[in-house]
Amino acid sequence: MTNNDILRRLRYILNINNSNLAATFALGGLVATKEQIISWLAKDEDPEFVALLDIELAQFLNGLITSKRGMREGEQPVAESRLNNNLILRKLKIAFNLRDDDFLELLQLANFRLGRSELSAFFRKPDHPHYRQCQAQVLRNVLKGLQLKLRPGTSE
Repeated sequence: MTNNDILRRLRYILNINNSNLAATFALGGLVATKEQIISWLAKDEDPEFVALLDIELAQFLNGLITSKRGMREGEQPVAESRLNNNLILRKLKIAFNLRDDDFLELLQLANFRLGRSELSAFFRKPDHPHYRQCQAQVLRNVLKGLQLKLRPGTSE
């Protein structure tokens, strides 16, 4: 799952337009132009397509956290230059104020089974013995579950 796929899905899930997308990027510390946003949202085979960098997606997710939860006191979080599915899942958890039960419910909505211990392994530190890399399939199903919960009556 590419960063552009994640951005497209989140835009659809949240039902936001390009100017709101730009505002969310700005909350995360990136001033994104209308042209940049259009090129990030373009289909992969479109000549206008531009790949969304990890740091740009991190800035969007940080902006999403700020827009959903409010401005954090003190120093603002710095966007990671390298993202993985575990970090994306953690940022979604914070933005949507999700607990383990909520994640399991989202996955169940998407007809995906995952145990509580498997889920908690995604949120551990990488050096923890029970840490587990989050596969794209899990992230895809979390996003699908979010879509089904926040936009009922829609399908992929």
